[in-house]
Amino acid sequence: MESGEDYSLFETRKDKGRHIRRIYAISLFVAICFIWAYRLSHIPAYGKWAWLGLFAAELWSGFYWLFGQALRWNMLFRKTFINRLSERYENSLPRVDMFVFTADPIIEPPMMVINTVLSVMAYDYPAEKLSVYLSDDAGSDITFYALLEASTFAKHWVPFCKRFKVEPRSPAAYFNTLVSTNSHDHNHAKDLDAIKKLYVDMKRRIEDAVKLGGVPSEARSKHNGFSQWDSYYSRHDHDTILQILLHERNPHNSKDVDGFVLPTLVYMAREKRPQYHHNYKAGAINSLLRVSSRISNAKIILIIDCDMYSNHSQSVRDALCFFMDEEKGQEIAFVQFPQNFENLGKNDLYGNAISATVEVELHGADGYGGPLFIGTCCFHRRDALCGKKFNCQYKNEWNDENEKEVVKANLHELEVESKALASCSYEENTLWGKEIGAIYGCLVEDVITGLWIHSQGWKSIYYNPPRKAFFGIAPTNLLHTLVQQKRWGEGDFQILFTEYSPTWYGEGKINLGLLMGYWRFNYSATTCLPILYYSFIPSLYLLKAIPLFPKVLNRWFIPFAYVILGESSSTLIEGLISGGTIKGWWNDLRMWLYIRTSAYLFALIDIVWKFFGRSYSSFAVTTKIVEDDDVSQRYKNEVMEFGTSSPFFTVLATLALLHLFCLLATIKELVLCKVALTGEKMALQVLLCGFLVLINFPIYQGLFLRKDKGRLPSSHTIKSTTLALSACIFFKIWN
Repeated sequence: MESGEDYSLFETRKDKGRHIRRIYAISLFVAICFIWAYRLSHIPAYGKWAWLGLFAAELWSGFYWLFGQALRWNMLFRKTFINRLSERYENSLPRVDMFVFTADPIIEPPMMVINTVLSVMAYDYPAEKLSVYLSDDAGSDITFYALLEASTFAKHWVPFCKRFKVEPRSPAAYFNTLVSTNSHDHNHAKDLDAIKKLYVDMKRRIEDAVKLGGVPSEARSKHNGFSQWDSYYSRHDHDTILQILLHERNPHNSKDVDGFVLPTLVYMAREKRPQYHHNYKAGAINSLLRVSSRISNAKIILIIDCDMYSNHSQSVRDALCFFMDEEKGQEIAFVQFPQNFENLGKNDLYGNAISATVEVELHGADGYGGPLFIGTCCFHRRDALCGKKFNCQYKNEWNDENEKEVVKANLHELEVESKALASCSYEENTLWGKEIGAIYGCLVEDVITGLWIHSQGWKSIYYNPPRKAFFGIAPTNLLHTLVQQKRWGEGDFQILFTEYSPTWYGEGKINLGLLMGYWRFNYSATTCLPILYYSFIPSLYLLKAIPLFPKVLNRWFIPFAYVILGESSSTLIEGLISGGTIKGWWNDLRMWLYIRTSAYLFALIDIVWKFFGRSYSSFAVTTKIVEDDDVSQRYKNEVMEFGTSSPFFTVLATLALLHLFCLLATIKELVLCKVALTGEKMALQVLLCGFLVLINFPIYQGLFLRKDKGRLPSSHTIKSTTLALSACIFFKIWN
């Protein structure tokens, strides 16, 4: 028998640059300590409180920086061997259930939803062992109609993919790759033309239904599944709607055009009633856990959002290399793949690639026993997700015959029994949402669920393959990005006030490094306070020529310079290694500032108001609709999109103008009055203000230079100018 890594189904490699990273981290922390020492040993008589405020900002920023360094201390990288998996287990591969989630047919168009569904239906995996479940929290008959159309199209699409080894297996994505290519295979060209025609016809019918706002009566009459909408009142008040569209027990509607069985396909809209809280996506996950246990009961579950189509047909086998590994597989609860986006520009204008998280921090979390669950692109072990604790006696049982027992009832009985499992009242007086399934009580149910699983003794894996496993659609304007970041920041911070707070719940149950990794995300919203303080206090104190930093020729200047240059260089190198550009790094830096001075600020305000019972946070779905042509063109040209009024923009514009006014006033004093000595004292302060002016150039464009519809509204210009000037004048005359 083989042994070691020659026998394992996956390989683990440590970060080659870990020693350099660690030396750098230690040296930078020493510099941070010197900065703290400088603040405490040089408290001035004038400007004392501003000075101490900077010390508090630097103190918290330093500790928060440590949390981030914990995720860079022990990074791991994985490689799978699917050929070994096939050699050993091809005839005994486990069933896999795939949960696809959608919540709004307007924000998440039905064509996008079914492209994701079709991409996972066509995995390179035994079709009889795949089951795809679409959870529709809007209960839309148009989405059901689209899935019905997809079930027919799949009979042609799935065999086409397997016949020609198509990649990617989302029809829309695949056809887009063929724009500039011509096939020299006559059979392929012929079949390609036929499948494209079928797809175009299906797309036309679905989009016509979307435009009409309803399913054509002719289509309704052909399928009795639409009768379930007879008792539909609204998306928040309806019975459970469940339809098994494809299943091996229906021989007349379960095979493709080549005669092979297709994956099981199920539509579910769980029951909704106004008097019941539906717990957002976490509630949908738990409903599907119960429903799928009755229909297919697979041991492995893929959780995926409707906008994240599968980009690689081998991803399910990659995940199984971890679960089925003979030595370590039994302790793995979930395998997290990264979120990647296909519509990012070369320089990633809005920083949506979150490359620091995807390419660095999640690899670091993997080094401590597992990455966080990020809510999508994740394969789960059903036992772990359903609350089972890990113990050393746990063993993988992939040949469990109980999986097959669930399909003995006829399909009608199966549908009726399964509907009851998705009712509003089913979870009353149970542990669902507390110790079973996805955990309730937080906007980021994914993070808190991952923490719960880790605390039960399970480990997780982060796998970032060479060919990206999933692709989605990122926001294409600034407001959508900030709203999304606000929800994440607010939800992560909320966890600290629940019984599942890592501070006390994870202590002693998970590795200290992983605990610090959770803190890195939990406390992200609080970084708005030191960043805001650092943004406007040094700039305002320029107006009074009060220095808040050491002189350039002073030895205390060295730690400040080292931290600034060190962190700038470190993030730039990380970005370039991850495939980014220098301009992309600059854009990331700008978004880092915007998120902390607006999105996280409002997240923190919302949490405080909620604490006093004055606010209730709700789950906001980020739009996936392709913007109009003008917006799309500006996005391609990397022109920042504003175009509407928002409190986010008021804060950003006011801060940007405050920096500009302070810098202009300082330049006037330095140049016209020729105060050279003051210039030496204020050099670092002036550089900081100048940096903030430079990085805010897109806002100045939006306020004063642009004439297109994506500019900032005139009301913002007036409001922000008034606020910024008032702050400068008040501070100047205030003693």
